[in-house]
Amino acid sequence: MLRGMRKASSNWLGKSIMAVVMGVLIVSFGIWGIADIFRGFGQSTLAKVGHTEISANEFRQLYTDRLQQIGRQFGRPLTMDQARNLGFDRQVLQQTLAEAALDEEARQLGLGQSDAETMRVIYSDPNFKGVGGGFDPQRFQAIIRQFGFTEARYLADQRRVSLRRQLAGSISAGIEPSKTLLEALSHFQNEQRSIDYVRLGEAQAGTIDPPSPEALAGYFDEHKAQFRAPEYRKVVYVAVTPEDIGKWSDVSDDDAKKRFEQRKDKLGTPEKREVSQIVFPSVEEAQAARERIASGLSFDDLAKERKLAASDVDLGMVAKSGILDPAIAAAAFSLTSGEVSQPVKGEFGVALVKVGAIQPAVEPDYASVAPDLKKEIATERARTEVATLRDKMEDERGGGASVTEAAQKLGLKAVTIDNVDRSGQTPNGQRANIPPGLDLAAQAFSSDVGVDNDPISYKGGYVWYDVLGITPPRDRTLDEVKDKVEARWHADQIATRLRTKADDLVQKLNQGGNLADEAASIGVKVETAAGFKREDSPPGIPAGVVTAAFRTAKDGYGQTPGTGGSEWIVYRVTNVSVPPVDLASDEMKKLKETLVRGLGDEQLAEYVATLEKNIGTSINEAAFAQVTGASNGDQ
Repeated sequence: MLRGMRKASSNWLGKSIMAVVMGVLIVSFGIWGIADIFRGFGQSTLAKVGHTEISANEFRQLYTDRLQQIGRQFGRPLTMDQARNLGFDRQVLQQTLAEAALDEEARQLGLGQSDAETMRVIYSDPNFKGVGGGFDPQRFQAIIRQFGFTEARYLADQRRVSLRRQLAGSISAGIEPSKTLLEALSHFQNEQRSIDYVRLGEAQAGTIDPPSPEALAGYFDEHKAQFRAPEYRKVVYVAVTPEDIGKWSDVSDDDAKKRFEQRKDKLGTPEKREVSQIVFPSVEEAQAARERIASGLSFDDLAKERKLAASDVDLGMVAKSGILDPAIAAAAFSLTSGEVSQPVKGEFGVALVKVGAIQPAVEPDYASVAPDLKKEIATERARTEVATLRDKMEDERGGGASVTEAAQKLGLKAVTIDNVDRSGQTPNGQRANIPPGLDLAAQAFSSDVGVDNDPISYKGGYVWYDVLGITPPRDRTLDEVKDKVEARWHADQIATRLRTKADDLVQKLNQGGNLADEAASIGVKVETAAGFKREDSPPGIPAGVVTAAFRTAKDGYGQTPGTGGSEWIVYRVTNVSVPPVDLASDEMKKLKETLVRGLGDEQLAEYVATLEKNIGTSINEAAFAQVTGASNGDQ
């Protein structure tokens, strides 16, 4: 996908189209995604949008949460230096300002959303659906906890998100891309090309004699920077994590059975019921509807009559604890299968509740849950031990002990890495003895010898480290890297010869030569790749060949590097086809939807920019730099 995006943006048409399609992701993420900002006012203001102040503490929490989310996606922590290099700090700031501007506008326009509508949106959110397709309260709680929300905070946040959607929907409503734009984009994406091609490899480069000592020395002098030894650091670290300490096999059956008895009611499967509800504005209206049901009107027909979708009515197969409204839960679990309740006064209105199928509760069996209980107990004990060791380690460090000295005193294992570079490799090119997911090398290169570093959070525990020594970068001698230099020289010779041979071959072909005849004369075969698009990856065809083919006219010849420097491709474009555009096809409908979203994002970005300008936006750059680690004050 990323390769296709890069290729699609390689010419003026692609750049124009991709700019529209991509839109402004920062703004749209703030509108459609999960965010948690603007609770109260801080004493130290980082930014102000109209009457909304964003405190440094609030932004720090938000920024830290986002860094952790990105780190989980990457599979390794993202440092603040790396985040700034990627521009992530400014992206989060701009998103935060955009959200504040939209919230300000919503307040000024008097937009609002009822509690009932907020609950309906949450109940229908597919992210919170369980295996049976209904709302799963445990999944709901787990997901919002992952993002750092309490239930109340999430409900409040969803109201803000919904109001932003109202604004966004109003701004982008009615956008209709032109037929010309749709056809141009379709042509760009669906144009297909076919090529005949030959591969020039080492055999076509001919025999390359070893370089003379003088030639090798001269090559080394010209490319000395490529063989330069990087800076290395000597590091010692101590890791203390629950995974290392906790052993479930050490937990006795007696302890596990005690936990089983304490949680027996929660370890089994509770009774679940298929619950539906229809909410009315008053008791009288609900009672009238209940009487009609008693006279023969079905619950489903009543819902259709009130123009309610299934997602508005169906709560799914849920346990009693999975129904957020206590009154509705009590009513649902007092009915028999197929029964409809009398009007129930709930938190969000008066409702009629119907129960469908009923799944009885399942009693838990100790043997089936014993391993999980033992792991849980072991983890809890390990966390307590980790916390104790953390305090002891910090006391030792506070008393002036080095990481090694503190580890010896506490009976912990200290691991020493004699030489590691910024990428985490040792001088022999192997991965240093660093646990997976621990970004120790980057942290060590942000420190210095003798610095008392803060511990790194890692897998629920901590890692302490000291930088013991620094080996500065240096130029290696030819004797140290002679084999590597000769290998690089040989590869460059092959690449140079192949490019020259490819240039000569293209020149002959352009002068009337035949690709098949020329291929036979140099001992290669003609291959074919047919009907590929810009974003395709035909088997065995390097990406550069696809890109080059779309820059060459029909029946034209070209040459481009293949894989690495040991291969060169000479090709002829044999066919160019552009399928007719069918605006009614599913593909074009999806393309139009994507384009409409992109145009909507672009229009919304302009609207937000105008809002920020009219409302008034100010940024405390010093506070922003401190929060994101750009100033020494955050070190």
